[in-house]
Amino acid sequence: MAAMIERINVLIQYKDLLRELVVRDVKLKYRRSFLGYLWSILSPLLIMIVMTIVFSQMFDRGIDNFPVYLLTGSALFEFVNSSTHMAMYSVLDNSALLKKIYVPKYIFTLAKITSSVVDLVFSMGALFLVMLVTRAHFSLYMLLIPVVVIQIYLFACGLGFLLSAANVFFRDVQYIYNAFTTAWMYLTPIFYPIEMLDKMEWVRWIITHLNPMYYYIQHFRDLVLYGRFTDAAIFWGGWLFSFVVLFIGLFVFKKTQDKFILYV
Repeated sequence: MAAMIERINVLIQYKDLLRELVVRDVKLKYRRSFLGYLWSILSPLLIMIVMTIVFSQMFDRGIDNFPVYLLTGSALFEFVNSSTHMAMYSVLDNSALLKKIYVPKYIFTLAKITSSVVDLVFSMGALFLVMLVTRAHFSLYMLLIPVVVIQIYLFACGLGFLLSAANVFFRDVQYIYNAFTTAWMYLTPIFYPIEMLDKMEWVRWIITHLNPMYYYIQHFRDLVLYGRFTDAAIFWGGWLFSFVVLFIGLFVFKKTQDKFILYV
């Protein structure tokens, strides 16, 4: 508990640096972009249109409002995918600064994950626009969306800490993770219903028990698409994955961070 309080105090002490790093990452991403921040809304919309055209004939039967179903899944998965990929390089990309002055090393990883939240917020705008066009039902349960965002943010932070530490010592982690996220996407019900896997019980069991993204996406869809509070198993399962992965990521990062300087 004392160690946790100390980390929180250090984070508060360096909050200005964290803010500047987040602002820098956001500005660099859209620098010299003609559409600027508007691209954060157009990008998920274009992806949704393409995926709807490709997958609608195969998977939209029995799915109410397939565009919203698709976007609720792709928005969350894209956040985890992009934020953790950026976090993986966070320590290496700031190696020059780490060699000159003392800065809490986790600040760089945390900044990458936090800056990606900006894109997630913009994708929410795209989602609401699609809901208006498709005449989807807006319910008061949507006010609970921040709960899902907090869950998936903590999960992404934990995974980001783990990847950033591992990538310092093993540079091929980036290639392994690229292959992993591709398989992860197909093992997540983003563009197909989970009921489609009823005849593949072992695959469905893996997805519904071992895939954290299933919990976050299902929770999100229950609030946005179905207008209801999610099941207790989905709700508490999401928190469990978040804190377990966050604990593992912080533990690995803390145990290895003193050796970073020898490998960067």
